[in-house]
Amino acid sequence: MKNILFIAPPAAGKGTQSSLIEKEYHLPHISTGDLLRNASVEDSELGSYIREILSSGALVRDDIIYDLLKKRITEADCQQGYILDGFPRNVEQAEKYDEMLQELKQQLGYVIVLEIPENILAKRVTGRRICENCGAVYNLNTETEQPQQESTCDRCQGRLLQRNDDNIESFRHRYQVYMEKTKPLLDYYRQKGVLYVINGEGTVEEVHQRILAVLKGEAKHD
Repeated sequence: MKNILFIAPPAAGKGTQSSLIEKEYHLPHISTGDLLRNASVEDSELGSYIREILSSGALVRDDIIYDLLKKRITEADCQQGYILDGFPRNVEQAEKYDEMLQELKQQLGYVIVLEIPENILAKRVTGRRICENCGAVYNLNTETEQPQQESTCDRCQGRLLQRNDDNIESFRHRYQVYMEKTKPLLDYYRQKGVLYVINGEGTVEEVHQRILAVLKGEAKHD
């Protein structure tokens, strides 16, 4: 199995699809956000620095993210491949990641992009609800993802909450950042012949099957 890198705008379902691939192929799911949170609890100078930066809402320096990522992908469970989520976010980071892979003698693998129209993403964001107990995700604006009761989790009867940043203003800002910073990555990876653009509309299972077609060699790169 090769490494898998997911790129997607906010609310495209990247986390959900990453989790499904993780279970199906038994690959570790690496999120740079998780790497930073894990490092922040360490009793060290680095942990203290990361805690301070995260609490202030500022961005952690790229060199620290590179070091954390490099250390993680050299661990034993990554030797058969891994799923990378949330990195790289721009071409500069992609170039550094290439250098890292070259140094470690690892392949880039698959770069999978979930493509969904902005208006559909906006509906997903404003309708998203998350169970405060078990973390199950629902969407009030999508018929197939609605809970049986608007404010109650089907699984554990926990209360469904809306995240603070799941509003239209926050979405528009995040989408604009994605278009300006992350979208140029598509051309970067297209030139390398590893880019696969997937239609992200439809049910979770429909999108999952499209991704599986890529991983099984049944789809052509973009």
